[in-house]
Order: sequence, then structure tokens, then C-alpha cells
Amino acid sequence: MKSVEPVSKVVPVRPLPRIYTRDEHTVSRKFVSDAALKVLYRLHNAGYQAYLVGGSVRDLLLGREPKDFDIATDALPEQVRELFRNCRLIGRRFRLAHVQFGQEIIEVATFRAQHVGDAEGSAMTDEGRILRDNVYGTIDDDVWRRDFTVNSLYYNIADFSIVDYMGGVEDLRAGQLRLIGEPDKRYREDPVRMLRALRFATKLGFSLDAETLEAIPRLRQLLEAIAPARLFDEMLKLFQGGDGRQTFAALRHHGLFHCLFPLTDELLDSPEGEFAQALIEAALDSTDARVAENKPITPAFLFAALLWHVVEEEAASLMANGASSLDALALASDTIIAKQISRIAMPRRFTNVTREIWGLQARLQKPAARRVEKSTEHPRFRAAYDFLLLRSQAGEPVEDAAEFWTRYLSTPSDDDREQLVENLQASDAPAPDAAKRRRRRRRRKPAGE
Repeated sequence: MKSVEPVSKVVPVRPLPRIYTRDEHTVSRKFVSDAALKVLYRLHNAGYQAYLVGGSVRDLLLGREPKDFDIATDALPEQVRELFRNCRLIGRRFRLAHVQFGQEIIEVATFRAQHVGDAEGSAMTDEGRILRDNVYGTIDDDVWRRDFTVNSLYYNIADFSIVDYMGGVEDLRAGQLRLIGEPDKRYREDPVRMLRALRFATKLGFSLDAETLEAIPRLRQLLEAIAPARLFDEMLKLFQGGDGRQTFAALRHHGLFHCLFPLTDELLDSPEGEFAQALIEAALDSTDARVAENKPITPAFLFAALLWHVVEEEAASLMANGASSLDALALASDTIIAKQISRIAMPRRFTNVTREIWGLQARLQKPAARRVEKSTEHPRFRAAYDFLLLRSQAGEPVEDAAEFWTRYLSTPSDDDREQLVENLQASDAPAPDAAKRRRRRRRRKPAGE
């Protein structure tokens, strides 16, 4: 590992903020959660500065409903905890206060500075990447720690104004996503910002500023140094935020998908990648639709789609070397997942489900009459069936199996279901000539006969 050095003490020239008064913007407290307002007012009444900051201000200005509300303050994390009994401090890389109201968590961050502090709380870097950042400062310092101009807007609960240091309001109006500061430096500080840039641009329907975009191809390899656990969290935001299909296309176009799923990316670029792309896009469309309808989703299902054809290729290679189809699929599943989690640390509770979805495909593709009802009792049957439907939709030759299970599940009558199974049993029965050719077992003569 490279030697660890402190962040440079050079502080950028600070611009004067543009203050948008209450009558110059559209943010209203009636669209801010009661929990966030309680935190803002308690901090303010205790003599601290309190600002709504980041994505919630951005979304409110765009007329969107924020998913969460983050707060920035000059109160230290320990001081925030003193004000709220329902508060806990989290994080080592970034020390934060979480104030919990039922299911809602309000994240409170102390203003951070750009320069090195004392030995206990200094910001440390490795080749420009920030490893630890608990250097506290003022709002003038804090704005430089934000990533994009549209995420650096502060809503002041003291006078209901919006404080804009970086021209974020103008960028919102122009539909432009722009990094704060020099892109090379900001991406080196945190390479995940490249993924965030594509995610936000897709989510908001914005274009990327030329300098923000130009640095991505040159620096994308820096993502290989990011912890797999952090990339898992980012993957969920990329593909489960409701714009997964478009985000996938953007990641592929800018070469960042390879940093997340290198095996799948290589397959997609091969002549055999057509079915894989169709399956992934179908799975992302399904996920986007479920997000829009507030239906539950699981990364295990998406993980299954993203890696299915890579697993199939590995299994085919093992079968060519003499392994049975079931053994080949099981071993291929283990091999590919082991390789993938070195890049994205998928928790075992999800990889186990992914394995079960894959393992059930053979049983569903060739349903045996005697096992039809038992198959439906498997805890992962529904997910495996949905996966089979997506494979059929993507053009794989499993249409007959998908049609059988769809008819079986949609048939309310037990008698009609039994008839479907009987028809399946008849189609599975050997031809008469084949039955005649079956050798009869000879009765062994008792000793002495």
C-alpha cells in the first residue's frame, strides 16, 4: 500500500454565496417531513446553525418528493446527541448523527473542512483518495466537500432562504450536472463519484458538464480500489432506484459497468451477448416497474439475471469435461459468485437466494408430472418462475415450460390442474415401441433348480 499522506492545506478561493430569499424559490416547509423540521428547529433553538442540504433541497426545487432529508449544522456529533435521546452516532470514515423517528431516520452531519485538523480527527488520503474525514469547519468550508453543484444547496431554517455557493440553482434550471472543483481531483478523492454522476444524470434527466464527463474514461480504473461492500451499496442505488434500465445503458456506454460486473461485461461484448443483454434489460424493466408500484424487490433476483449467462457458459464448460448437468450448474454457480463477490460484496442472504433461483431452472424447464405440486411448495418457486418468464421474454427457448407453469398457476380448479398434469405425464411417457423394447428383468432361479 502506498504511504498515507494528509490532505493538502491549500484551501480554494471561496466564492460569495447567492442568497435566494423566501419569495425567490419554491421550497416550502409543508413538503418537508415533520421529523426533519423537528431536528432543524431544535438545533436552531439551541443556538446552532441548521440547514436542510443536498438531494432534498434539489428535489424540492424540481417539484419532486424527496426520499430522505439530510441536515448540516455547526453542532458537533456529540452535541447533536445531547439534544436528541433518539440519536446515535455512526461511521468512522464520516462521523454522523442519526436521529430516528419511528421508521424515519434524519441524518445530521457537522460542517466539514478542506484542510488538515488535529491528529485525532484529520482527513487522511491515499493517492488522493480520502480514507478518513472528520475535519470540522464552517458552511463556507463544507460546500467544498459536496460533490455536485445541484447537491450543494442549503435551505436555512432561520429565515427560509436558500444559500447557493456554486451556482447550483442555475445548473438545475439548465438541466446540467457539474462537479464542484477540478474533476480529476474530486474523482481521485472518491472514485464512486463517477458512478454517482451517471446515476444522478440518469435520474434527473440532466446532461453531464463536459469536464465532469471527460475525466471518467481516464480515471474509471480507480473504482477497482473501492471496497466491495461499498460497491454493493452503490449497486443497489444504481439498479433499484427506479431508473435501472437507463442507468445500465449509461454505465455500459461510459465503460463503468465493467468495474462492477467484469465477467458479465465481457460476455455482453461477445457474439453470445445478445440473450444476456435481453435478460438483463427485462429484469431491470421489471425492477423499475415494481419500484414505481411500491412493490418489494430483492437484489438476489437482479443478481441472478446479471450473472445467469456467465454461469451457463461456465456450466457448459464443466459438462464438456464430463460433469453432470446438475453438478455443473452447482459448481458453476459457486465459481462465478466467488469471483463476483470479490468485486461487489453481495451478502450471503442474497447469494443463497440467487443460487436457489438458478438451481430451480432445470426443474421448471422440464417439469416432471410427479414433482409439479412439490415444486410449487419450494420457498423460492415464485422467484424462479418469474425468472423463467423473463428468460422466455428474452428469447431463450423455454417458452413451452413458461406457458405450462403459467397455465397451471392461473387454473383455479383442482380438476383442471390435475388434467394439465395428466397431459404432462402423457407427454413424458415413452412411445409404445420403446416400451416394448425395454428389457424385462429375468427372474433369478433359486439355487438347485
